[in-house]
Amino acid sequence: QVHVAESGGGLVQPGGSLRLSCAASGFTFNSYFMSWYRQAPGKERELVAGITNHGSSTNYADSVKGRFTISRDNAKNTVYLQMSSLKPEDTAVYYCNAHKERLGVVFGDHWGQGTQVTVSS
Repeated sequence: QVHVAESGGGLVQPGGSLRLSCAASGFTFNSYFMSWYRQAPGKERELVAGITNHGSSTNYADSVKGRFTISRDNAKNTVYLQMSSLKPEDTAVYYCNAHKERLGVVFGDHWGQGTQVTVSS
């Protein structure tokens, strides 16, 4: 049974830091591209950061470059999002996604339930 679970969200002051974790099970974690998305109230879900299956390559939204770092530990089936210099506009529900696709065929697409991050003084 596939399970994806985010943790680590909370309330933080502007300029502060948080580390989100996403633990996965029920699929071959090291064959999946992992991403973090976020959705703020009244806005569409947006991609924040992604990392290839063995961690050799990452990508970031322009709005978080230089402040957020995505990483993964395949031995623990876990992906992380280290967030620093947080801004009020980073407030959102953060979701973890696991995606496997080859030649246009999707073999798996799994989402967690999300974790709330609120940046406020």
